[in-house]
Amino acid sequence: MRPVVLCFSGLDPSGGAGLQADIEAIGQAGAHAAIACTAITIQNSQQVFGFEACAANLVKDQATAVLDDLPVAAIKSGMLGTTDNIAMLTQLFAERLIAADTPFVLDPVLVANSGGSLGDEKTLVSAFRELLPYATLITPNTHELRALSGEQDLHIGAQKLCAQGTYAVLVKTSHDFDSGDIEQYLYIKGEMVHKSTLPRLTGEFHGSGCSLASFIAGRLAMGDALIDAVRVADSWITQTLRAADAPHPNNEQAQLIPNRFIDFQHNL
Repeated sequence: MRPVVLCFSGLDPSGGAGLQADIEAIGQAGAHAAIACTAITIQNSQQVFGFEACAANLVKDQATAVLDDLPVAAIKSGMLGTTDNIAMLTQLFAERLIAADTPFVLDPVLVANSGGSLGDEKTLVSAFRELLPYATLITPNTHELRALSGEQDLHIGAQKLCAQGTYAVLVKTSHDFDSGDIEQYLYIKGEMVHKSTLPRLTGEFHGSGCSLASFIAGRLAMGDALIDAVRVADSWITQTLRAADAPHPNNEQAQLIPNRFIDFQHNL
């Protein structure tokens, strides 16, 4: 069987982000996605209107059913929605229900790209800090990185998160500037080991962060080294955004949906 990535993520009815983005991105990476649904959101491609989180015991039962059945080679978490769900996942790692050497990509979702709360930020940040030591890679946007680290400088923030136990941090600068290329930096154990420069494309994209983190998790499940997984993911996400769907083609401010079913070829 293909390697399995167990994802903890919420349902986005528009299909742009959340668990559908995870399934599509992981499939494109060559792996199989299994989902523990953490929340049902009320949103479209442009805006979040609300959500109802799944109870922590329900999420745990979904996850353990998968762990007992499938060859889980990597874990990815996106929207967890409540401190109870974050604590539950932390406990799963602490109890070694998830093997200690299983790669874990943590996308610490606080606010959707389209706006709207996905949980109380202050309490989520506090809970996430307990989960950080189990993360192989954390992929925050700039707002999330600053909230988690308490630092305005992104590089100092990444180093601080590594000092708190996270193995690696992917620093993404896409939210900090309106023009110019997007720079991304991979920090491992507090040292910057890889820098990539991506073209800044016109428009805003719904689900790009979910897609990138999930594709990386898929490549880790396939056996890639972390730097290689990030490098391939950079190429893949750029191509999905270039081919993005436009739900509102006459509105230049409307968010686009990444086309994750591109014919992607990569060479490491």
